[in-house]
Amino acid sequence: MPDPLLTFVIAAAVLSAAYKLWHSALDARELANRIARDACSRAVVQFLDETVAFSGLRWGRDSRGKRALLRTYTFDYTADGFERAQGFIVLCGLRLESVGLAGAAS
Repeated sequence: MPDPLLTFVIAAAVLSAAYKLWHSALDARELANRIARDACSRAVVQFLDETVAFSGLRWGRDSRGKRALLRTYTFDYTADGFERAQGFIVLCGLRLESVGLAGAAS
């Protein structure tokens, strides 16, 4: 029979790690929303739906060469009010890797 204290410690560690991952994801999404809003503003296009969508997660390298999670988000925008186009944001942790307005909205 497992020791109740050990079971409690393991459960607490797992819950703590899950909370940290969840909170990190919320912070990254909030940052991606700000970046998308700013990118659309600079490009003089309309940021549609006022939010980004999580698109993917992969391993990459940060600026110091350490392995880090790269999160990709997509968002829709329009230049003319009729045609939708899609942009993207890639974050390494809470640092911007790249942002782009993919395709031309005509």
